[in-house]
Amino acid sequence: MFNGVLNKMKTEIDDNLNYFLELGDDFINVNQLLGSKIKLSFSGYECLNCKSDLQLYRQGHCKKCFFELPSTADWIMKPELSKAHLNIEDRDLEFEKRVQLKPHILYLAFSSNVKVGVTRKSQVPYRWIDQGAIQAIQIAEFPNRYLAGISEVQLKNFYADKTNWREMLKTSSSNVDLQLESNKALEKLPKEALDSIQTKKYSIFNINYPVNKYPEKPKSLNLPKEKSFSSELVGVKGQYLIFSDGTVFNVRSNEGVVIDLEIIKS
Repeated sequence: MFNGVLNKMKTEIDDNLNYFLELGDDFINVNQLLGSKIKLSFSGYECLNCKSDLQLYRQGHCKKCFFELPSTADWIMKPELSKAHLNIEDRDLEFEKRVQLKPHILYLAFSSNVKVGVTRKSQVPYRWIDQGAIQAIQIAEFPNRYLAGISEVQLKNFYADKTNWREMLKTSSSNVDLQLESNKALEKLPKEALDSIQTKKYSIFNINYPVNKYPEKPKSLNLPKEKSFSSELVGVKGQYLIFSDGTVFNVRSNEGVVIDLEIIKS
């Protein structure tokens, strides 16, 4: 049995996409659990920052940490609110400069539909994997988070900016020409962003997930409520564990939850 605090699964890409789950001192290759019946049990909470056992508020943090940490400020979810390029502090200017003033990528991704998004250049392609995209393409590179953010806001008039998790988990192919969509998107960027743009001929990035069976009607597991759950693991996509009965468990949204993981049989 393994025990530990959930953090988002790590990924590695060689010939295949490999998922890893870190629980306590153990580093588990999730791909090797496919076809096995596993049991997940709720064991409590642990704030990812202060380590308290208070009930979590958001993003794996207790309420106090969520409203104080620079890594959970509004500009994380809304890049257009970034102000480090103006030397204006939100919660911690040094931290904000380290993150916001790095190269950022504006992209299109296909999970269940075409979605526009922003990520740090260093997070390509892992951001696309985490959201369950089966294809993605860069539109342009910007010198900071703000410019990428206002470009994303502009493109939200033409593309979705949220992923439908149920449809994402059922989708394994796309008939959308992302290269064409990327060219169209480039023509719609605001002038302020165009003045600082770095772009080139980008290629489509394809992602194949370790899934043996896609769920027809995915239903989300609320582990703190159910306390325990067991079923055969049949796939991993995005940050979701997919089970044979159609139940899915979002590891990312359960960060900070303490669990026991038991392999019942292979």
